[in-house]
Amino acid sequence: MGHLAPFIVMIAILITIASIVIALLNYRLKKRIIEAGRIDENIVARLFKPAGFPFDLLKWGLLLFFGGLGLVVLEFVPYRGDESPLPYGLEAIFIAAGFLVYYFLVRKEKQ
Repeated sequence: MGHLAPFIVMIAILITIASIVIALLNYRLKKRIIEAGRIDENIVARLFKPAGFPFDLLKWGLLLFFGGLGLVVLEFVPYRGDESPLPYGLEAIFIAAGFLVYYFLVRKEKQ
């Protein structure tokens, strides 16, 4: 685990930098669109409104919940850690279940 920590930190730093750069570039693009010419106020309001705000929070909340639930279940399932692919499969099943719950909730809400 000691060899993995610097790798995880480097990935986290790169993801953070990429998120900041993407946010800045999106802001500059929206600003240029507004400064370019005649744009309706409704379009300006849509440009600066988050894309799927309540549903994005729901998605990440459900994924983290189901991912954590999968890890808790793994504590009670007996398996051989050095040979078994069971932990990966079980965690993937729980994360997929989180995606499915999110999909059905959003689909029901949008109808």
